[in-house]
Amino acid sequence: IQVSGPTDARAAFEALQEKHCSIMLSTQYAAIGTSRHGNAWTVVLAQPTPNPQLTLPPWPDAGQQILAATNALRAQPQDCGGVSLGPAPPLVWSDRLAEAALHHSEDMAERRYFSHTGKNGSLPGDRAHDAGYSWHRIGENISLGQVSAEDAVAGWLSSPGHCANLMNPGFTEMGAAYAIRGGRRPAAYWTQDFGTR
Repeated sequence: IQVSGPTDARAAFEALQEKHCSIMLSTQYAAIGTSRHGNAWTVVLAQPTPNPQLTLPPWPDAGQQILAATNALRAQPQDCGGVSLGPAPPLVWSDRLAEAALHHSEDMAERRYFSHTGKNGSLPGDRAHDAGYSWHRIGENISLGQVSAEDAVAGWLSSPGHCANLMNPGFTEMGAAYAIRGGRRPAAYWTQDFGTR
């Protein structure tokens, strides 16, 4: 939020209160920072990203939440980057695809990279095969930083390529998992694997 003109902090606060009271009183912010350059005043309001280690359920539960959210989307037509896709049949949970998803999420979190290609050169089909999934068709969505399964699915829905995977009627099974990168700024790495045997 910015205001120009006030010559002291009290006048700046009154101007901010008059023009931006509802924003400044919003409970969605937990931190504030201010700066002044001459008679220009800037206030930054923020909400820190929640720590996924404290907010996420165990990965199998989050995987089931992703399955439910994905099937809810597949029940309705979706617009994937300007391409209209019709409803698709619901997916069935696959423990083997979930295992492949978990291993990829763990690898990305431990080695701090973000890619469909593993550090060992593996691709989604390789990881599914290694988990014991004999596939005819395979696909993968990944994301980084979301603090809930719903946020991960919403992010995929807003990306045309990921949305096409979500809505692909050629996929019949799915597994999903996350792993958390530790340290001062923990972050969740999400993987959703799709397949057809």
